[in-house]
Amino acid sequence: MKHAITGVHPATLGEASVMTVWPSMGSSPFGQLLGRLYAIPLFGKIIALASIPQALLLYFWNVLPWSMRRYRLTNRRVLVERGLSAKLDKEVSLDNFDSIELQVLPGQEWYRCGNLVFFKGKVETFRLDGIPIPESFRQTCLKTQRGFAGVKKAAGK
Repeated sequence: MKHAITGVHPATLGEASVMTVWPSMGSSPFGQLLGRLYAIPLFGKIIALASIPQALLLYFWNVLPWSMRRYRLTNRRVLVERGLSAKLDKEVSLDNFDSIELQVLPGQEWYRCGNLVFFKGKVETFRLDGIPIPESFRQTCLKTQRGFAGVKKAAGK
């Protein structure tokens, strides 16, 4: 379907992807352990060289067809999809959160990643682990959520 403005898709026509991210190696406890070891001054580079086989194993585990995940933001919800066929694992609607907190666990800073925790008031409604460059995805989620709320308000729903 063609639209007057490239990339703009009215919510009334259906769900459209806004952004997709793949979790980093810092999303798993083992990846976070490696990140903490790699961050040790002087010895971190030696540890990184010595742990190449383990890091490769972790990387390939994350991209295997039965264990791969991706996080997708649409004009209606945030999804966690698994596998090659992008089977829906869990989701949160854009009207089911009002703030997103960034949490960087020890070891994640080495990968420049963090966890995004979605809140409705003070209640956690959703969590995404190991988002690379998390502030960018966080801001995109918040902007999409504000747009969704504005359209919903204008439509009187």
